[in-house]
Amino acid sequence: MKKICLLVLASMLAMGGWAQKSTVYFTKDITPESLLRIYEKLGVAPVAGQRVAVKISTGESAESNHLRPEFIKELVDKVGGTLVECNTAYGGNRSTTARHKQAIAERGYTAIAPVDIMDEEGDMEIPVTDTTWIKHDIVGSHLKYYDFMVNLAHFKGHAMGGFGGVLKNQSIGVASKTGKAYIHSGGKSKTNAWGNRNQDSFLEAMAAAAQAVHNYFKQPGRDIVYINVMNNLSVDCDCDGHPAAPEMRDIGILASTDPVALDRACLDLVFNHQNTTGDSNAALVRRIEKLHGTHIVSYAEELGLGSQKYKLVDIDKKAK
Repeated sequence: MKKICLLVLASMLAMGGWAQKSTVYFTKDITPESLLRIYEKLGVAPVAGQRVAVKISTGESAESNHLRPEFIKELVDKVGGTLVECNTAYGGNRSTTARHKQAIAERGYTAIAPVDIMDEEGDMEIPVTDTTWIKHDIVGSHLKYYDFMVNLAHFKGHAMGGFGGVLKNQSIGVASKTGKAYIHSGGKSKTNAWGNRNQDSFLEAMAAAAQAVHNYFKQPGRDIVYINVMNNLSVDCDCDGHPAAPEMRDIGILASTDPVALDRACLDLVFNHQNTTGDSNAALVRRIEKLHGTHIVSYAEELGLGSQKYKLVDIDKKAK
């Protein structure tokens, strides 16, 4: 605990602290126009000359619930972004660069923007603040080419993490194939992602990796922003080629400069959802609770990555 406290203090001093509630913006409208509008509310934009990465998940199959190219195109155009991904650690259709590129083209992403498989030419290590489970974060080597990142995540359930939002999108998502195995195994292996039976070590390693990427982009001349899209709220991740049908209705889009506050706000919207016929949070809540999924936001807050205290600003009401 003493080690964690020291890490928190050091991180808060470096990042300017999280003394006040973080602002999380919300819109119920899930449209390309609303996605652009909520991004602009953050007031953080790339400057001339910055190279912009838009981190998405391109999905395991056409059946997956990944964010579609036509939905994200307007935002990607606005920031002049390159869509970035890394290869997967399992044997799906994105496990090699060649197959991954083919899948991305088939799903229509290459028609809207350049796409970069960041570990196509290997990986690189970036420092972590918390070395409890992982001693460094192993990311795609092409991360070094970018100065600004839009972490654009689809918020949904996940078969291993309980849920996936921006914290997962920049930890597992930005990690190379080797880095994914390293995080999943709680730092035990760089080749075997599936031998770890300690769930909390996986979640805490993800938090440490997410903080590493955040800190990388909070250096002078760089920046990062966070968006969660809460639609198609299946219990399964976009890495599942045949996900379970969503039992909850779509909620909206949320955005923040604080990834912890953002994922926490989305969790609160799920857990506090008022169920009606044909619109139930029960399955997703069970998935998150079974896998201790909320622990990642608690641990990330302990590390000083962000705050679970937030102010939700409904931009639809502001606009009226």
